[in-house]
Amino acid sequence: MGALFDFNILLIGFMGAGKSTVADYLKESYSMDVVEMDQIIARRQGMSISDIFEKYGEEFFRNLETELLIEMQSRSNVVISCGGGVPMRERNVKEMKKNGRVVLLTAEPETILERTKNDHGRPLLEGNKNVPYIAGLMEKRREKYEAAADIIVKTDGKSPKEICEEIMEKLKVQK
Repeated sequence: MGALFDFNILLIGFMGAGKSTVADYLKESYSMDVVEMDQIIARRQGMSISDIFEKYGEEFFRNLETELLIEMQSRSNVVISCGGGVPMRERNVKEMKKNGRVVLLTAEPETILERTKNDHGRPLLEGNKNVPYIAGLMEKRREKYEAAADIIVKTDGKSPKEICEEIMEKLKVQK
């Protein structure tokens, strides 16, 4: 089967919105390569994201994200699962758009809490796992997320298959 798209699909959204789950489903269903930005950065640095934040600071980590986005422009038909903060930097949005369509996955704060409550690898949520905190952080990011998005897909109450079918339908219209 040939490449579905001559561009990359970049998944953005708040932590727990379903980026990794959707990326895995697209990989299995459409034989697309998947790039999990946080995993690649952690592997290249030889430490967890939390440790990178602690040792080098957020700015260092954000620079690594930008460099990886630039690197990915040489590829196509790849699903790139972006860390939650990637679209907060305008430069990153410009880099994503150079060879990609940006898909914003959204979920309600209650859904995010349910999906992340047992995950301790999320520095921004650790010690703040409650709906009001999550809702506030989501609201701070909402405007930039929506501005970066080519399409928006709500993930609450949907199976990975339903989410991916909706993404593919919306992307085919944009092609």
